[in-house]
Amino acid sequence: MAIRPAATLALVRDAFADSDRSDKSGAGIEILLLQRTWDAVFLPGYYVFPGGAVDQEDARGRPHAAGPQDTEISHTMSLGEGGTDYMLAAVRECFEEAGVLIAVDADRRAVNADHAVHGDRKAVFSGALPLAELCQRHTLTIPLDRLAYLSHWVTPPGAPRRFDTRFFVTTAPENQPVSPDGEETIHHLWVSPAKALEAHRAGQLLMTLPTIRTLRVLRDFDTTETLMRYAWANPPEPYPSQPWPALKRGQPVVLEPGAPAYDEAAKLDPEGEGTTVSDIIPGDAVEVAAGVIRLTAPNPGMMTGPGTNTYILGHKRFTVLDPGPDIDKHIERIMAVTGGQIESVIVTHTHLDHSPATRALKEKTGCRVYGRPAPAGASQDQTFTPDEQPEHGALIKTDAGTLKALHTPGHASNHQCYLLTNQALLFSGDHVMQGSTVVINPPDGDMKAYLESLYDLLAEPVRYIAPAHGFLMSHPEAVIDYLITHRLAREHKISRALGELSPVALKDLTGKAYDDVPAEIHGVAARSALAHLLKLEADGRATQKDGLWQATPTT
Repeated sequence: MAIRPAATLALVRDAFADSDRSDKSGAGIEILLLQRTWDAVFLPGYYVFPGGAVDQEDARGRPHAAGPQDTEISHTMSLGEGGTDYMLAAVRECFEEAGVLIAVDADRRAVNADHAVHGDRKAVFSGALPLAELCQRHTLTIPLDRLAYLSHWVTPPGAPRRFDTRFFVTTAPENQPVSPDGEETIHHLWVSPAKALEAHRAGQLLMTLPTIRTLRVLRDFDTTETLMRYAWANPPEPYPSQPWPALKRGQPVVLEPGAPAYDEAAKLDPEGEGTTVSDIIPGDAVEVAAGVIRLTAPNPGMMTGPGTNTYILGHKRFTVLDPGPDIDKHIERIMAVTGGQIESVIVTHTHLDHSPATRALKEKTGCRVYGRPAPAGASQDQTFTPDEQPEHGALIKTDAGTLKALHTPGHASNHQCYLLTNQALLFSGDHVMQGSTVVINPPDGDMKAYLESLYDLLAEPVRYIAPAHGFLMSHPEAVIDYLITHRLAREHKISRALGELSPVALKDLTGKAYDDVPAEIHGVAARSALAHLLKLEADGRATQKDGLWQATPTT
């Protein structure tokens, strides 16, 4: 699938920019969000910044641009050339979708609401009038020095459409009201970044991961002046775009960005010598960080992927994190790698692929066991008996550094992640898995708790995630945000289906809300749908009676 270049423009204003109040200090900033039509094939109903694909015609607008030259712009964006075209595309898309044009006339006056250029908006929207001809017709210049490069995002593999998007920010002109185009965008709002994030967290605004990440950056600024000064001085780091060499089954391969093993290969082999292995082989000891070895159990499957990862921390005295299933071969490998010098075992949760080997290791070494007792249920390891039950925030000393316990219920009520503080490495258990969403199966699985736990993780200083299934993952904020966005998007679809079908049985609602997945797995999907409905019920947005689910006025 071809990755299309795209550009987005975030319009910001000071909170009292449209008022007569003389004292505008401390009010913060507001940002423009546009809601996409519900009939859109891509991101229906989502709130986005104005933006879209870069058009070949955009390059013709360069003679009508003022400010930095393309060489300087492209260098800032880590491009060989053509950075100007992204900025021009962002300006054009903003005019098409929001009716706001960042341009000045021959006297360097900003375009206002009465300017004749607005009469040509529909022609630009339809593609009949390129930006270059628009500028020539109205003697306008695009002041690129008023835009700042804010961030870069490439749609991960697997999406129906993929874009290589550059995000820009600029202060909104004061005398141009926003007017959604009515075809691609149907509604707009000016909102503070913090309130937009709160509304997203409450399930009230559908937003994509790059929008959320941009809002997080913007919420730290009190004025547009300080924001723009910062953005001009601090362009984003280059997004990983180069293939990375590695080995697979002993043969050289090239990993593309987004491949499962890419982040780990780039971390372990920063010079790109092709020495890292890009497949997970049960029983092979892989040092993924200083004093941290990954040893994967021989239990591959649909729910476990290549197998459950056991992490061995230490140099001379060892801590075993998630010892895995009770498989003799795996237990023998743990003993061989550690030489039997195991001081402690730490467990993220007590599902049967994570904790049962604890008992054998305790018998062999007398090690101290940390974790939370198993809740009721056939999928839980009732043999697990911890010596200590770490509270949230508790610190555990290991030979590799200090682990911080983080209670993260959701997938399981007793689930804990552990942060190796000196390396900012998060052992995420099944709270965050690679290449797959986590099963949330009531009653022990709790969707509301899961989402809250994900939000809590965003406050932790994490550089890499070491999951219980899969390779190391970098860009932890992006990984976590994706999981949140995916769950809230599904919740929104369930909420809409509930409003349309109410009162409705779980099976019928699942068929409607999961019409994008094969009917053969609707049985599994129904468990996830139930988890979402229970969250909506806790939020006061759904009720149930006599086996039927009903919408409420706030659904």
